[in-house]
Amino acid sequence: MAETLLKDASSGRAYIVTGPTSGIGRAAAMELAKHGTVVLAGRDRGKLEEVQRAIEQRGQHAVSVVCDLSDLASARRAAAEVVALALPIVGLVNNAGIFPLRATKNALGWDNAYATNHVGPFVLTEALIPHLPDGANVVFIASGVEDPDRKPARMAGFRGARYISAEASARGEWEPGGSKMPGADAYATSKQCTLATALAFARETPRLHFNAVEPGFSPETGLGREAPTMVRLITEHVLPLLAPHIKYWSTAKIAGQVITKVVLNEAGVTGMYFDERGVPMLGSVQVRDEAFQDRVVAETRALLTNQRC
Repeated sequence: MAETLLKDASSGRAYIVTGPTSGIGRAAAMELAKHGTVVLAGRDRGKLEEVQRAIEQRGQHAVSVVCDLSDLASARRAAAEVVALALPIVGLVNNAGIFPLRATKNALGWDNAYATNHVGPFVLTEALIPHLPDGANVVFIASGVEDPDRKPARMAGFRGARYISAEASARGEWEPGGSKMPGADAYATSKQCTLATALAFARETPRLHFNAVEPGFSPETGLGREAPTMVRLITEHVLPLLAPHIKYWSTAKIAGQVITKVVLNEAGVTGMYFDERGVPMLGSVQVRDEAFQDRVVAETRALLTNQRC
């Protein structure tokens, strides 16, 4: 099976999608499978294999790689495994993310939202960059909640990103005056760091294309997996019917199509941020500052260097 996969992919293209077992990630993986082999990178091997079978039943190709982005060693192992596949990787979608309703820690004692949403994708991407061909496309899934001036985010209870430093974020410490909603500051800050990374990487490595997407509020995604059962049922089965008709909202299917368009990147753009309809948008004033972008990247690298010591 592996030999057949490599033979079929050798003259085509391959794309990596993290968090591909549900919601937006699954939709993006199914959409990208129309354009080449999809490398499914997620925590649960059983769920990965289910998505892989679904893709293969359509006569398309996929391969699974176990990757827990909250575990930096797992992210590095996954990158090495992807490289060893020797597939023609031309796209990476950093989609996996969590929005915990309570503070949790990873194996290093770091805030889990910050580790999963920012540091893990950062590690995976930096490990893969040397192996990506010129013109390859890397897409980070960001979120407009990082912007304190974004009205729908404020109405939902967010107060923007509260970044102090990479080390403070790892400790789960955020700038005072943030949201009263559990998990909001951690999520918004981690997503701001994700967006800052995409914009900084675009300037650092011009041979590749780095862009970000704000996929809109998609009720059926797995971000609210910790919510009460009734709330999950409503968000997964009722609200998606309304989403296409509400500004700033979307569905997993629409988001998957937008993400695929950005990954295929026919125009060859880089350093762009797209909204839920694929239209260029602006992030917060802070994240548009190149000095801030570079600071986030430098502090993240320093945090990782210190962790290895």
